[in-house]
Amino acid sequence: MILSNPLIAAALLFALLGCIFLFMTRAALKKRKLVSTAMNFVIALLMISLSALFGTIRVAIQGYHALTREEVAATVKVEPTGVQTFLTRFSLRDGSEKVFSIAGDQLYIDAHILKWKPLVNIFGLHTSYELDRVAGRYALLDDETTKVRTVYSLSRYRPLDIFDLRRRFAFLNPLLDAEYGSATFINSDRTEEFRVMVSTTGLLIRKTGNESSQ
Repeated sequence: MILSNPLIAAALLFALLGCIFLFMTRAALKKRKLVSTAMNFVIALLMISLSALFGTIRVAIQGYHALTREEVAATVKVEPTGVQTFLTRFSLRDGSEKVFSIAGDQLYIDAHILKWKPLVNIFGLHTSYELDRVAGRYALLDDETTKVRTVYSLSRYRPLDIFDLRRRFAFLNPLLDAEYGSATFINSDRTEEFRVMVSTTGLLIRKTGNESSQ
């Protein structure tokens, strides 16, 4: 249900309160109570602003996943196809699959990670993440600067993104504790399957059935 999402519920609640105070503003204005009119109008604007804020955040974090301790963000199978080229098959959390042909010696993946302040945890906003890009990485720096570069997106397109909003608007400063990128890479010289893991400290890759991380 829509109301089961705390952000949507908060947005609807503040929108309702805003409408109520607008009606109160109109009633006070008809009775020529200027002080009451001004107070009700200011409160109405505040309620509507809060509704817009929570609605905007809800849209902007669409596609991000709540993070607790450590989670599997994706499973990826690597298959070499030639000299410094390989194929990757991603199985993502939402059930979708993506296949990329990549150039390089290593598989590189990065992600966006958001940490919210305790004040907004009550609205269901906890540490969240989204895989952002996959690329090929060369072992030698000379190869990085002279050979073919391949980069693909793992994230979904959205009209609003919380990372972009965070950079553009200061009003999110009191809500976000931290926002940062995290990346990891692993050799791609043999056919293997990996789990892309996200923890509260960042991104890592583990071989399937292997507890050691890289």
